[in-house]
Amino acid sequence: MTAKSSVRNSEYLSTLERGLSVLRAFSRERPEMSLSEVAVVTELSPAVARRCLHTLVELGYVAKRDKRFLLTAEVMSFASAYLESMNLEQAVRPHLQDVRDETGDSSSLAVFSDPDVLYLIHVSTNRMVRLAAGVGTRFPAHATSLGRILLAHMPKERTRDYVANTPLTRFTDRTIVDRKRLAQILKQAAQNDYASVKDELDYGIVSVAVPVRAGNGDVIAAINCSTATSRVESDEMRDTRLPVLRRAARAIEIELQRYPVLVNSITAAALS
Repeated sequence: MTAKSSVRNSEYLSTLERGLSVLRAFSRERPEMSLSEVAVVTELSPAVARRCLHTLVELGYVAKRDKRFLLTAEVMSFASAYLESMNLEQAVRPHLQDVRDETGDSSSLAVFSDPDVLYLIHVSTNRMVRLAAGVGTRFPAHATSLGRILLAHMPKERTRDYVANTPLTRFTDRTIVDRKRLAQILKQAAQNDYASVKDELDYGIVSVAVPVRAGNGDVIAAINCSTATSRVESDEMRDTRLPVLRRAARAIEIELQRYPVLVNSITAAALS
């Protein structure tokens, strides 16, 4: 539970929070869990975890096989409702597809979801990579080009707080975990208006990202290109992909003017 959740208004439903925490406990590393495992991950008592799980089973969002629980496809209805109600696919995907077609790289749009980046749209290629992304994928912001450009354009005090207090996991021997160096990288990204990463989230992956702005100039999202280092080196990635990404970002920004509710939704998530 985050510090901001310490003060609740009278309408807050802690039971709903607990149920959602159970849904969020499942991941690629934990596709199915026992009751005791769910209790440990969510930091709920076994009795509360059991009630949440059995309620979710009754609602069809969780299934039980023997003594283990797993998500059902019904949870996808939440993502579908968001994508459809916000017109996200119509506003963004065609421009990311243009990026993919022109570069041969995968392309994504993501927003900041402390302490990660959260992928909202992903257009892939046929090339196999170890770290596949999709709608709802989360990666630590400090190790990704998307995360770095979003961090770079946050209010300075929020960027400083992230750098000073967020655990910086090392994924490879090239992952930047030195806080002073990360602060310098973010400062440079803000000045250059792009961020690039190579071999930091995983070996063999290079990416570059640019911001997407709302009508008032605030950065609300970011888009990137990502590909294998065997195809292109960092300098070439920057020189050849940046013009393509910046055209796509501008096209998305123009498109977003038609969907103010989507802009409000993304902005609210970024500020939460």
